[in-house]
Amino acid sequence: MLAEERREAILRAVERQGSITVKELAAEMGVSAVTLRQDVRELAGRGRLTRVHGGARALAPAEPPATTAATASTAGPAPAGERHAVGLVVPPGGYYYAEVIRGVQNAARPLGVRVVLAVSGESLAENQEQVRQLLAGGVDSLLLMLHSGLRPLDEAEEWLSGLDTPAVLVERRVGLRAGQLEQVASDHAYGAALAVRHLAGLGHDKVALVARVESPNTPLLSAGYADAVAAIGLTPWPEYLIDTSGDATAADARFEEVVRAVEAGEVKAALVHNDIDAIALVGILRARGLRVPEDLALVTYDDEVAELSDVPLTAVAPPKQAVGAWALDLALRRRADPSAPLAEILLRPQLRVRASCGADRQAGA
Repeated sequence: MLAEERREAILRAVERQGSITVKELAAEMGVSAVTLRQDVRELAGRGRLTRVHGGARALAPAEPPATTAATASTAGPAPAGERHAVGLVVPPGGYYYAEVIRGVQNAARPLGVRVVLAVSGESLAENQEQVRQLLAGGVDSLLLMLHSGLRPLDEAEEWLSGLDTPAVLVERRVGLRAGQLEQVASDHAYGAALAVRHLAGLGHDKVALVARVESPNTPLLSAGYADAVAAIGLTPWPEYLIDTSGDATAADARFEEVVRAVEAGEVKAALVHNDIDAIALVGILRARGLRVPEDLALVTYDDEVAELSDVPLTAVAPPKQAVGAWALDLALRRRADPSAPLAEILLRPQLRVRASCGADRQAGA
């Protein structure tokens, strides 16, 4: 990558996120921190960004727009001074999407882009109506995190492919029918493989996967898990699919098969999706006289509340804020240049090592 190409990439990253550290830039671009510090210094000297300790931030707008914060109300006409209004459709409930929304907000704020939030419904008709209202209210592009249970799927994809407004699917991946859409998502298959490889590196030759049946990410986690198990040569093991729908089954009963396998010494390492289930499993194991990581080395998937567990949980952390920022970036680029090639971006999660996997014990051994 030439120097000017590298510096333009830095400026795009700063525009997306508002501010960024040299460490984050180095990880994203695969360039040394020393080189990037020189680039930031050069760009600051040209007045293209503001240099701060450890990184850079976007220049403050000379005339701040009338409104830059996201709003949850139905879209109205965009206030004067705003360059764009973006409609963001998210599923109801669930903590996962808050960080994605925050990533969109943080990227939109320094650009003077208004974000209008809407909650997606379970039916295709409900989502079509949400989008109709957003477009009628003046949004000029769409970021869509549609409900995972949206049916019928083939009709939904046909509708998505026919949208005339620039639209980006966020943390969703669909088939060829929606080929006219941009897509940005976390690479959950890679994240699962990352966890398996970490546990294998700690000496475990058998790793279990515990995941929710209803999660749209479970098939991707399962695929990455299976690929890693095969590639490393681990002992294959049945996956434990947990049904969390309804309230008829007690939480400890959902994990009974997993707990029995740990008690029998059959399973000594596991990847659990998600943090809430992982924390619940830690408590159930403790009640049965079993310990984490001594009896079960555990990695959770999400890292929303993993470090708040009694035993802080090693976690795979999808880059949720970055997903939101990239999604906004793609939408704005599509708005500026409708003929540009369509993009599908997968962002790789990170592994954050804490106590639950037993790595600290091995390091101190």
